[in-house]
Amino acid sequence: MPRLDWRPCTPGNPYDCATARVPLDHAAPAGRTIDLAVVRREATDPARRVGTLFINPGGPGGPGTVQVPQNYDAIPAELRQRFDIVSWDPRGIGNSTAVNCFDDTDEAQAWARSKPGGFPVTEKERTAWDEAYEDLARRCEKQDPDLLRHVSTADTAQDLDLLRQAVGEPRLTYIGVSYGTVLGATYANMFPGKVRAMVLDSNIDPNAWTNNNSPDARTSTLLRMGSDRTAAATLDRFLDLCGAATTAKCAFSAGSPQATREKFDRLTQRLRERPVGPWTYAVTVSDAVNSLYLVAGWPALAQRLQDLWQGRAPQQAAYPPPPPVRHPNPYLGEEQPIAVWCGDSPNPEDPAVFQRLEEESAARAGDAGRYWTWSGEPCTTWTARAANRYTGPWDKSTAHPILVIGTRYDPSTPYEDAQAMARELGDARLLTHDGYGHTVLFNNASTCVATHETRYLVDGTLPPTGTICRPDRQPFS
Repeated sequence: MPRLDWRPCTPGNPYDCATARVPLDHAAPAGRTIDLAVVRREATDPARRVGTLFINPGGPGGPGTVQVPQNYDAIPAELRQRFDIVSWDPRGIGNSTAVNCFDDTDEAQAWARSKPGGFPVTEKERTAWDEAYEDLARRCEKQDPDLLRHVSTADTAQDLDLLRQAVGEPRLTYIGVSYGTVLGATYANMFPGKVRAMVLDSNIDPNAWTNNNSPDARTSTLLRMGSDRTAAATLDRFLDLCGAATTAKCAFSAGSPQATREKFDRLTQRLRERPVGPWTYAVTVSDAVNSLYLVAGWPALAQRLQDLWQGRAPQQAAYPPPPPVRHPNPYLGEEQPIAVWCGDSPNPEDPAVFQRLEEESAARAGDAGRYWTWSGEPCTTWTARAANRYTGPWDKSTAHPILVIGTRYDPSTPYEDAQAMARELGDARLLTHDGYGHTVLFNNASTCVATHETRYLVDGTLPPTGTICRPDRQPFS
């Protein structure tokens, strides 16, 4: 069990930092060790403290030491009062022993410039895309091949159980969002007797992640999940709501939902032929899909689309920099999520397959299908495979039931995946968020969801079966 020597992250900072040393290979605990960066914010009402709440912010590749402090105020107030909030950078990520395949920042930036922005459209761009990710895989194999084979979800679940013990908790209290839902489901089935309370928000169907425990992947993880279909549905909803609003509330409105959808189609077709500065068709579609995550950012997305419609290059969306909790600028290269995703989840190994997958996805999901298809293509040239994978079963009986939260219009993780998660776990209750965006906890507030989530985490009370919550704020309201 690691020892956590908590110290203020920086003088006067309310967060404490520690480093946990864990085995690289949990099957060989006497061998090489690696470091995990851990952060804590103590309960603000210690007299009513319940225990420690672990949060994984998703990804894979989300650095908890950055993202949880950055989003601390979004955590329901009673949870902040009654729990020590703890997060960590999973192995391979950020301030922990990290996957880093470049000698310096300049080298990493040069690699990033070698591939097209957004996703490839032409044959020339597809060749550059494939060559870039093949080069990345080669670089990573040279740097630390042993680490690449030990950054799996199962490895991280075993780390989490050691962290649970290190803070003195007999059972785990946990919130996992997005990829953190796969991590939570893995923990719940590897350590079913150690679950005190677990919230899984914006779920990935675990059988989609593992390809139903088959190594023969005929499509990518993201397409098995249905990311293309849910992104298309959310984009359509964005355009419908925009079209029903005035231009004062949604700058891209064309006066009706149908006219606004047609306007978007004309814009993307025009950008294929005539980009506006750096804003190509692929860059614009990628920006649109990613901007759907946060409903508060929908008006800004609409303004960028309107700028492009009028032939002006918009400014990129500006997000506030994370607070310097541990290190101001941890390296968060693209190879970190790729190492987890591609090593742990089966994907096709032939790049040529993806042109067919793109057209199939575009037929059902339009522009969003092209984006999500190519987002999974880097795994084709990734050669490292996880030595320690958990592939099921998913229905082990846990010490206490699990709360699963799914959002109807989520541009990344479909509501159907939340339904599947609730169905596949041994004992789970589904809470429906009849809203928009990716993750309720960090991105799209709902007092209704927060109330049920808090009651469950504090005293184990689940929402009634069939409960439906709505967001506090509707888009373009």
